[in-house]
Amino acid sequence: MKQKSLFFIGALSVLIFEVGCLSSRLSCDKISQFSLMSALNQGLYETDFDYAEIKKQGDFGLGTFNSLDGEMVAIDGNFYQVKYDGSVSPVTDSEKCPFCVVKFFRAEKEVYLKEKTDYRQLCQRLDGELASKNIFYAVRIEGRFKFLKARSVPKQKKPYKNLSEAVKGQKVFEFRDVDAILVGFKFPECAQGINTGEWHFHFISKDRKQGGHLLDCSITGANILIDQTNDFFLRLPKNKEFMKMNLDASRREASLSAER
Repeated sequence: MKQKSLFFIGALSVLIFEVGCLSSRLSCDKISQFSLMSALNQGLYETDFDYAEIKKQGDFGLGTFNSLDGEMVAIDGNFYQVKYDGSVSPVTDSEKCPFCVVKFFRAEKEVYLKEKTDYRQLCQRLDGELASKNIFYAVRIEGRFKFLKARSVPKQKKPYKNLSEAVKGQKVFEFRDVDAILVGFKFPECAQGINTGEWHFHFISKDRKQGGHLLDCSITGANILIDQTNDFFLRLPKNKEFMKMNLDASRREASLSAER
């Protein structure tokens, strides 16, 4: 009887350990998003989400800041803000964010890009490497860029314009012969409105002195790391502006025009 009890206790301990491990993996292997792309499109540029909270959900990601004050890019647990003037600085925990996507990056697939590749070809190549169109992806691309075209958006003032109007005031930067890292995400088409079904990239130079929202590029050689997941966590704002929004008014075209 004693032996059976010990066996039962041992088996139960193994089961608890396995469930604990599964829970731990699920908690880490997910993409986390704060707010909605459709809300950002409509001009929701302020929330109470701070980067102290966001950093607990991932070490890799992209997003923006309250009042649309520049572009955020996170790599290896370091978060950076690319301002309208092109300057790059570390993000403080107290900074707040109206929209971002983050993940603890753990690559499951590696691809080396040898041939010269433009932005369109890069997206096509990435699409060809995906296991399914119906799950979530984070991608890190590190290499030598012959050409990079990126943007940052000026800090907005109330009353806020929608995103497609706000980005008309963007400042565009062009860089040549840069060693850089692209931080990218792709969501399934069924997530339209939550995010966009298109590739979304921010970049940071290897020396952390240049960055922005990627508009175009030409790569001469790069290492591509792909992290896929079926798990997605979404946190919605609680402010009155979000609660009153008609999010059905945001369409796919708005997301695409804002991205490109």
